[in-house]
Amino acid sequence: MTEQKQTAVVRKSGWRIARHFVIPLLLVISLLGGMIAGYVVVGKHSLGDVFDIATWRHVFDLVFAP
Repeated sequence: MTEQKQTAVVRKSGWRIARHFVIPLLLVISLLGGMIAGYVVVGKHSLGDVFDIATWRHVFDLVFAP
């Protein structure tokens, strides 16, 4: 009985690690991939412009302009 409890605890802690570290990491990677694919591949701009804050301020102003 004790071995089953220990196995259950190990599985639960493994899921906790995945939930707290792997899933947010995958979300950040997919965000960066989407930004690069949309701006470089579809928009035909340079890769360096993706990480420029002025680019994203301009996009924000276009989206939320009155």
